[in-house]
Amino acid sequence: MEYFYVISNPTKDPELKTAYAIHAYLTVHGKKCIVDEGSRKSDGEAYTYQKQVSRQVDCVIVLGGDGTLLQAATDLAARDVPFLGINMGTLGFLTEVNKTGIEDALEKLIGDQFEIENRMMLCGKSYGGQGIKDEARALNDIVITRKGSLQIIHFNIYVNGQFLHHYHGDGIILSTPTGSTGYSLSAGGPIVEPRAKLILLTPICPHSMQNRTIVLSPEDQVTVEIGCSKDGEKQEVEAIFDGCHKITLHTGDKIEVKRSEKTTGIVKLGQASFLEVLHRKMSD
Repeated sequence: MEYFYVISNPTKDPELKTAYAIHAYLTVHGKKCIVDEGSRKSDGEAYTYQKQVSRQVDCVIVLGGDGTLLQAATDLAARDVPFLGINMGTLGFLTEVNKTGIEDALEKLIGDQFEIENRMMLCGKSYGGQGIKDEARALNDIVITRKGSLQIIHFNIYVNGQFLHHYHGDGIILSTPTGSTGYSLSAGGPIVEPRAKLILLTPICPHSMQNRTIVLSPEDQVTVEIGCSKDGEKQEVEAIFDGCHKITLHTGDKIEVKRSEKTTGIVKLGQASFLEVLHRKMSD
């Protein structure tokens, strides 16, 4: 690898000191490196990038936590560029390198001592009365949940065009194996080895006995249709991609979710396996 791009969460890397320390290390070792001094969006939840990521970039180094890496992976999903996550907070599943191990990680990176895991992504396409409303990708999950005031959401689930079930509850999570340790796990879903290829469908606080996760083939297509409330009123909900990209849906709208043709490359340096990280998380 010769050309690196650094994205840093400014709240976890004040004044981008760590980002520029990485820049200095890579430059001294004859590599090209650009630091993106991203800025927080007005909603306070995500960041915007100030520079265009060149097609020549070999690797994107992300400083922050799993959320920062997820946003970068979603934003750059059209690019076939791998990501190295550096954890600037608590232990994460995607950001395997901690602050004390940065120099060792960079040494392995420029010495080609790494592997790249290609993680499955989801693609969600929403439809309204006027046709396609929006389309986006997610590495972790697509969550369909209520918008605004407390309400029970009524929706119908179809798999490959065949009716599966009518749910009413707080929402539903469509997750990849990578996302199985996120919101899906909190909602009672299983933990899945992230290199697996499958789709998890997990209801959020369903108002019925049907609260089990359904595991689907990666070739399946899931359609979620927004229904009317119990008293017949129209509903307004949100489809949220990896916690950052949001689509508003109304009664009668549909969102189709399937495996994306794109994958996310995660640089693995052999510092900690998924099972090691899982063991540490379960021991906390």
